[in-house]
Parts: sequence; C-alpha cells; structure tokens
Amino acid sequence: MVMKQLKEFTIQFVGLKLGKHLFEYDVDQAFFEHFGYEDFNASSIKVKVELEKKTTLMELHFAIKGTVNVNCDLTNEPYDQKLSNKFDLVVKFGSEYNDEEPDLLILPHGDYEFGIEQYIYELIVLAVPSKLIHPGVKDGTLKSDILDKLEELSPKENKTKSREEEIDPRWNNLKKLL
Repeated sequence: MVMKQLKEFTIQFVGLKLGKHLFEYDVDQAFFEHFGYEDFNASSIKVKVELEKKTTLMELHFAIKGTVNVNCDLTNEPYDQKLSNKFDLVVKFGSEYNDEEPDLLILPHGDYEFGIEQYIYELIVLAVPSKLIHPGVKDGTLKSDILDKLEELSPKENKTKSREEEIDPRWNNLKKLL
C-alpha cells in the first residue's frame, strides 16, 4: 500500500545551497492518524531535522523530543510518556529509488524532493518503551482498583515455603543427580 505523502514533510532540496539547513516540525495526533497508528491517546513531539547538503550526497540528522499520552500496561491508566530519539540518514543518488538499507536512501538522478514522514514516524514509534508503566506504579503514588486486585492476587511468600515442604521426597533423589 503506497501512502499519500504529507506535504509539510516533503523536503525540496534542489533549491538549497550547499551547507546545513534546519527543518522543524510539530507532530501531533493527526500525524499518527495518517499512518493508522492508534496506540497514542495524544501526542506532542518536536522534530528537528538538520540537512547537510554536499556536492554528491545529503546527510540528515533527525532528533525528536516530546511526550505521548499512552495507557499503562498494568493499570490501563493514561499517562504522559516522555520520548527522545536520534537518527542519521544518508541520501545518495543512483539509477533507481532504493530504501532497503535502514540508514541509506538512494534517489534517482533528477529527483528534486523526498518525503521524510516515514522516517519521523518510525523514529517516534521506536522511541516508545516496550513496557509502558505509569510513573505512579513505580513510586507507589498511584491508587488504582487494578493495582489493589493485583496485590491481592499476587503469591505470598509463606505459601511458597509450604509448597516446598510438600514436595514428594523422591524428587529430592533426582535433584542429587544434578
């Protein structure tokens, strides 16, 4: 499926002079809706892209910083998760378009622009931790029915010790073989 490019994330490099150029973007929830990504309740992310145009290639340095509102994996309570990430991309010119390498983009000779929205999208999504834990869970300040239920259902130490004592003694002989 080919996605329609987001115009504001298209860099026209033909008119740019050699040297460094800075592009800044504010990424909000509408950006992720374009990709059909629904894991964030809300988002507020600043993206800085520094493009260094050289005679035969271009170097892009992406940096993101901001927050996304997500639901905690344990309590399902929404909270703001801070994000920051960096990524470097080299753009070269060749006979045909090729983006198979993660940090290298080859554009056909004669191209005058390219879209960076996919790189920004992936950079943000990959910055999100794999396990989302509300900061109130870590420091004990979050009060939640789900946390109370998890505490109630968690195994207690004294139950574990009594189970060890109930182990069939024949298993102990097998342990000796190890």
